[in-house]
Formats: sequence, C-alpha cells, structure tokens
Amino acid sequence: MSKGSSGMEVILASLEVSTCSLNHRLSHLQIYSWFSVLGRGRRVGVFVSKGGTGVLIQILVSASNELPPSEELMLQLHSLLAKVGPKDRKFGVKARLSGALNVTVNVMKQNLHNTKLLLPCLQVLRVYSTNSVNAISLGKNGVVELMFKIVGPYSKKNTSLFKVALDALGALLKSKTNARRVVDSGHVPVLLTLYLDWHRNDTRHRCMLIRKGLLVCLRNITNIKLGRKAFLEADGMRILYNSSTECLPVRTLDPLVNTSSLIMRKCFPKNRLPLPTIKSAFHFQLPHVPPGGPVAQLYSQPPGVDDVVDESDDNEEPEAETDTDNEEDKDQCNLNDDIETDINKLHPKRTIGCPFEELKVYQKFFSELSEDFQVSILNTMFFFSLNIGFIQVKTCLKCLGKVKYSEFLSLELTEVGRVAKKRTQALLQHLFTQVKVQSCQPRNSLKNKKVFSKKATLVLSNQSFLVCRSKIFQDIERLIHPNDILDKVVYDIDHPSPVIEENGESLKFNSQFESGNLRKAVQVRKYEYDLVLNADINSNHYHQWFYFEVSGMRVGVTYRFNIINCEKSNSQFNYGMQALMYSVQEAISGRPRWVRTGTDICYYKNHFARSSIATGGQKGKSYYTLTFSINFSHKDDVCYFAYHYPYTYSTLKMHLSKLEAMRTPQIYLRQDVLCETLGGNTCPLLTITAMPESKSSDHICQFRNRPVIFLSARVHPGETNASWVMKGTLEFLMGTSPLAVIHRDGIKVTGEDLNRQWQNPNPELHPTIYHTKSLLQYLAYIQRAPLVFCDYHGHSRKKNVFMYGCSVKETVWQSNISATSSDLQEDLGYRTLPKILSQIAPAFSMASSSFVVERSKESTARVVVWREIGVKRSYTMESTLCGCDQGKYKGLQIGTRELEEMGAQFCVALLRLKRLTGLRNHQHLLDLESDIIGTHSKPVSCTTTYVLEEDEPSFLEAIDYSAESNDDDDAEPESDLCGEVQESLDQLSDSESNHRD
Repeated sequence: MSKGSSGMEVILASLEVSTCSLNHRLSHLQIYSWFSVLGRGRRVGVFVSKGGTGVLIQILVSASNELPPSEELMLQLHSLLAKVGPKDRKFGVKARLSGALNVTVNVMKQNLHNTKLLLPCLQVLRVYSTNSVNAISLGKNGVVELMFKIVGPYSKKNTSLFKVALDALGALLKSKTNARRVVDSGHVPVLLTLYLDWHRNDTRHRCMLIRKGLLVCLRNITNIKLGRKAFLEADGMRILYNSSTECLPVRTLDPLVNTSSLIMRKCFPKNRLPLPTIKSAFHFQLPHVPPGGPVAQLYSQPPGVDDVVDESDDNEEPEAETDTDNEEDKDQCNLNDDIETDINKLHPKRTIGCPFEELKVYQKFFSELSEDFQVSILNTMFFFSLNIGFIQVKTCLKCLGKVKYSEFLSLELTEVGRVAKKRTQALLQHLFTQVKVQSCQPRNSLKNKKVFSKKATLVLSNQSFLVCRSKIFQDIERLIHPNDILDKVVYDIDHPSPVIEENGESLKFNSQFESGNLRKAVQVRKYEYDLVLNADINSNHYHQWFYFEVSGMRVGVTYRFNIINCEKSNSQFNYGMQALMYSVQEAISGRPRWVRTGTDICYYKNHFARSSIATGGQKGKSYYTLTFSINFSHKDDVCYFAYHYPYTYSTLKMHLSKLEAMRTPQIYLRQDVLCETLGGNTCPLLTITAMPESKSSDHICQFRNRPVIFLSARVHPGETNASWVMKGTLEFLMGTSPLAVIHRDGIKVTGEDLNRQWQNPNPELHPTIYHTKSLLQYLAYIQRAPLVFCDYHGHSRKKNVFMYGCSVKETVWQSNISATSSDLQEDLGYRTLPKILSQIAPAFSMASSSFVVERSKESTARVVVWREIGVKRSYTMESTLCGCDQGKYKGLQIGTRELEEMGAQFCVALLRLKRLTGLRNHQHLLDLESDIIGTHSKPVSCTTTYVLEEDEPSFLEAIDYSAESNDDDDAEPESDLCGEVQESLDQLSDSESNHRD
C-alpha cells in the first residue's frame, strides 16, 4: 500500500486479502456502508472507479464456496451490490462472467422464507435483469417461476418484498423468451387475479406501487402476440377496463390508469379498415405503367390481399444471446444513418446531363432575355390565355377534364338544387373564393373585419391528456359492449347513395367537390362517426388531407368525428392545432370565413392494422385516429371541414387572373403554360419583374442581366399552405420589385412522391418535374443559373416556418466521417437568406432550419438543384400547418394572412440578398427596402387562438439535424463581400430590430 493511498483504497486492499477473517470482512463492509451513506452516493462512483464492484463480486463467489456460507456476509454483500450495481454500467456482464448470477439465485432458493436475506437478493436480481442476456440466462435457470412463488395475494405484510420482486419480474419479462415462458406456464390469469385482488383490497391506495408492478409485468407480456392472446382469453380487457374506470376519480392513481390503457390498446384485436380495398377509390390510367413501380405493384395484387392484418409482433427481432455494443453508441449510429457521408457527393458538381439541342425548346420561356422593348411596350407585352381547369388530386373522377367556370357553376347548382338560392350563392362563394379566412392578426389591423371568428383560447396541458385518455376508453368500450355500437354506413364512395332518412338523426356527408376527400362515414353511436379518408389516386396510402361536407345537424348536440386512417405517428393536433370549418349559414349572414374549430381534440394510435403492403414491408404497424368534437350553431346548416385552408386548382386560376388585374405599366408579367399535368390541367409558369426604366440600351442590358430567382410550390397536394405562401409572394411581386420569378405548380396521380423524382424524372409520368428541371438545366447551360432556388412546402409535425438547405461543412459536422480542411471549404452564402428571414419574418425560425444533406433526400428538388445545377442557395421552405412557438406569433395558430405575409417577407429578404451580392447601385434597393418594410412589416399584437408552446416530443418527430452552432458566426455575409457591405447589413439589422421591438 503506497503512502498516499486514500481510505477507499485501503478498504479495497483489505477486502482483497484472501486470508482476511470473516469478522474482518464484515467490519470492512460495514465501514464501506457507512462511507456510502455519508457520501450520499458520491463515494459509490469512486468505489466503482477503483474496481470495487469486482472485489465485491469476487468475495461473493468465494464466500459461496464456504460450507455453510455465512448468512450475515451474504446479507452485507448483496446489500452493497444493490447500491453499487446501478452505478456500474458493466455490472451485469461482470456478474455473469464470474458466476455471481448463480450464487444469488441459489441463495434465494435456499432462503424463500428468510425475508431479511431475500430482500437484498431480489434487489441485486433486479439489477442483474436489466441486462438482456442475463434476463434470458436467469429465465433458463427457473428464476421466473421462482418469482411467482414469492409474489402473492393481498397482504399487509412484506409489501416491500413484493414490490421489489415485481420489479425484478418486470425486468425479466422484457425478454420475449421469458414472456413466452410465462404464457406457456399459464401465469397470465394468475397475474390478472393478483391484480384484481390487490385492487379490491387496497382501498386506501397505500400499495399502488405493487399494483403498478403487476401491470408492468402484464405490459411486458403483452408485447408478444401469444401474450396478447392469453390476456384476451383471460378476460383481461374487462378486468382492466372495470378497474381503471373505478380508479379514474382518484388523481393519484393516474399511473395505474395510464398503464392499463396502454395494455388494453395494445391488446385490442387488430381489425381491417371497413373498406373493400385500401387502394384508392379512384384509378387514373397512366400513359404507361413502369414495371416494378408503385402503381404496377399496387394493381398486380389479387383482390383481397392488399389489406391483410399482420399477426406479427411489433418490430419483432431475434433476441441477442451475447452483449452488444454500447447502447449510446448504437443510438448515435442510428441518428446519423441517413446523413450523406460520401465527400464526393457532398461537393456539388454541375452535371446537366442533357444535350443543349434538346434544351433549346425552353428558350421560348425566356423571351425577356432577348426582348428589345422597341415596339408597343405597353400594349402588346401582357397578353396571355387563361384556361379554367378543374382537377386537383383529391377530386371525383366524374369531374376530370377541363370545365369552364360557367359550366362548373351549372354543375354545382344541379348538385345543390335542394338548397335555397341564397345558400347556393354562399356555397359557391365558399368553393371559388376561399379568400376570407380566420387570421391570427388582431381585428383593428384589417380592413375587412368579417374574416374573424370568435376567439378561442386553448390551454392544452394535462386537460388534453385527460381528454385523449377518455376518448381511448370510449374506443375500448366498443369491444366491452359491442351491442351499443350502431355500425351504420351513412356515406360510401365505393357504394354510392346509401339510404339516409330525410328526417332521421344521422348526419349527411359529401365529398363530391373539388379537392374533397372523404371515402366513407360510419355512424358508430348516436352522435359519433368514424370517417375514412381516400388514399391518393393510384395509391394505397397517403391519408392526410381531408375536406368534406356535413349537413342535417342539430343544435345543442355534441358530435364526435373520428378520422381513423391517419398514418403519421404524431400530429400537431396533439399540440393545439384545430381543424377548419366553413358554415354556409354564417356566410348567408354576411360572415363568409374559415374558422379554427373543434374541442376535445387528440391524435392517437388505434386498433386498425396497416397492411405491410402499404408500409413498404414493415409489419405490425397501426393507423392513427384524429378525433374532435363539434357543436353546431345552426340547425340544418351545411358545413365544410378541412385539414387546412383549402386552395384548389380553380382558386389558383382565379388568383392568377387577379394578378393580371394588378398589373401596371411598370411591371413585366408573362404567363406561360409549362406543360399539362397527367390530369389534363395546365401547369402555369409566371415570369415577373420590373420593366426597364427606358428603351435605352443600358437599361435594356440591365433588364436582361438581372439575377433569376426560381420558385416552385405545392408539389404535394395536401400542403395547401405552400400555395398561400406563393400567393403572398406573387402579389408582393406585382408591386414595385426588381426581381425575376418563375412559378410552377403541379399535381400527383402516379402514386409516387413527386419531390423524390428529381434525379430522373419521366416526361410522361412526371411532366411538371421533368419540365421544371429542364428549365433549370437550360438556365445553367446559358450561364444564368438562379441566384436562389426555393421549393415551398408545408410541414405537418413542426411549428414555425423554416428552411432546409445544403452544406458540406454542416453535413460533415453531424456525421463521423473524416474530412480535410480543403474538403470543408465552402461559401457561407447559403446561410445568408435564412438568416435575413429570421430577422424580418416573425414566423420564421432559424433554429428549426437545417443544412444537412441526407441520403433519403438526394432525389428532392433542393438537393438535385444544389448538386446538379450548382445553385448553392437551393432551399426547401417549410411552413407549419399549426402555428408558431417563437416570435410575435408565439402561441397562435397560423392563418392565410400570416402565410401570405411570409411569402412577401421572402421577397424582402431577396432584396437584402441582392444588395449583399452586388456592390454597385444598391442604394436604390436600400430605399425601396425601407419603403417596403414600412408598408408591410408594421408591428402587430396578436390576441386570438392559442396553441401549446411546446412542440411535439423529439422521438416522435422526424430528426432535426439543426446546424445552429453560433449565431454570431451565422450573421456574417458571404465571404466575397467587403467590409462596407457588412457594415450596411449590420446597420439595417439594427434598425430592423428596433422596428420589430
């Protein structure tokens, strides 16, 4: 022993001496116990770091060889190991390799009635069992059966022993092998009987932890299919349902109710959706069906096999018989799995990949690059043709094709002929204008005060959780009391015109209008309806967008709607988001508006199984239910419900027509038809900029050499918020603006995600993507690649507006790849635009933005344009469907005014970007920007609909590789800018901050 040794080292050295007597060992162990108690656990960590765990295990094993082993020594050793074990990450491995597992098990078997010694042994066993390999080994040695000899019916004695035994059993049953062993031994009814006995006798709720321990054992057993079957056969649903119902009035018993609810939901028999097939009710004939593609796979399935209930366990994997790598390392590996690690792919290399001769056909879309403006500037430049089309992806096939506006009016008058003339006019106003909507702006900031609905404050804390639990229990009642369920079909696209009594109590549903989406409605209780959404055309999934009509309602009745085939694992509906409703009666009364509505809103996993055919081969997946309640204000009203503010194809055409009316002699506006979609609609292509100041060669040269900004929107049909943002951008550009903008809008009927087709788009199957990419390739060939490319999208599971960009450096930071300093050299200009937006746009969040390149996104517009076209400022701009959790809109649900404002602020940010990227003649841009900010960015106080400030849990949300490392570093402009421009930016940022305050 060295002179400077610590007291801990002295104790360990003394314990290691093999000749040490039993009394000496007991005294040394007692001394260490005092140390650990006085140090409040801090000395335990030191003890472990000095190798103390191994010493104790060695003593335990050697002491077991003595005949008879000392009971007092075993008691002391197991008591200390119970304290030390949780602090040693390798404790389970050390115990197994040294043989300590068998020692503890043998001591327990020999002392089943010795409570004093049995308790610390169980405490150590609980720690052993946290290691999955140990749990399997202990199960083989009969420890699971041993646990059932220890736990018993209700008793006021030995409650601590029962509690620890149940904790150890629960840890053992995390192993599926042990869970099967319990089922095969017939112990599931035993556990249910024990739980019911403790529930009935523990009237003062002093043994809640024992009851919770029994439920944890049942929860782990029901993780396997055999366990769920045994649970149902033992009438477990009824036992837990009745006991939980009795526990509901006692708030302190919430943990029992929650665990019981989880078990019941898991064991609820999996059912198919009440549909003949999960394939879309509509089929669109493609020009040709690529072999092996999603459409070919979809329609090659024989009838009846496209929606099968998978009987496999959720995420079933074989159990490991040996220890794996560190769990944290594995989690980190999974976290970075999707990040691109190929340095060669991370460095963008312009590869057009298409002969220029083929791209020359796109020259006609860029006539402004050769226009000389010498003839009839004001009278001949702005002619355009407008075809009114009718289809968007969620449309009845009867309405496919091009229908003129007047023809559509006649069509709708026929369909709603039974509605009064005044109501019909209000309905048509709803279908075609959809402009007056609820906004989170205060009343006095708008000219038209009709756009506002009644203010609604949502405080979604514990109350939201209780509501969700109540809804789940009502679903469980369907299995417990099946005779109470009506199961009456009231609307069905697959079997049109179900018989609905005119004076009956059932609501009437309809979705046979543009962008409508509701496939089936089933009345399950008097005022409760299950709703099934239709999949995207030529698909068997993508159920997010809903839009349907309800009529025949009563006043003073609470109706519950359950949309039962949602697919995403979580939703902003759990965090304050409400559905939207439009009332025809309110429109007749002079208040045509969309309003956020619904109470008792929650989103949860249900008992309808998703077929592995629709989940890419993943088994054991379930659908999710969005449920909300509504009280209607008018009897026999006609109301429309939508996922978000609708923006139909007809609305787009009307807005484009309005843009023409906004044109002034100072604005250059050209509308072209880029292509036709598969549905026969024209895809509009807009070019907007300011006219040259004069016909002089200098001004025309300046006009032709303006930087190009390329914008696209609404590639995903359900993301209507992207269209509203684009509307704000376009209307802003029709004011005084020196920018050139191209706009694309498309639809999807191929059963594919169009934003994953950018690498190799097919001109026949993906015409909008193919021709948009070709436009960009043409610009790259003529050395006019865009300064900025931005694709507008909507995000269903995050708040705020944010951007995804592309950065080599930030991708490397988030991965484990090694890179040289030359590999990491890149222009930081990609951060400039989002940073500007974070300064001027109240809905924009830089913290939510990411610039990491992921493998799964390599075929998206953002990555392909960055990599192949060479646009370093290539972005996806995501707009929330819910609201904001920062800035002046914090806690508010977003409206179309805020979305349009975001589109306008995007243009303001482009003005700043243009000033930073060009050192000459930027003073007039400063003046223009000042005027714009003064006109469009007045500070506003918001006092309307509130949402929960917290975002959804990170583990349920797509991984956000946020690259925010240092805001000060982010603020610097592009590397090639001089100090004068940096100083101007700082001054403008300061004035902007003062303005916002």
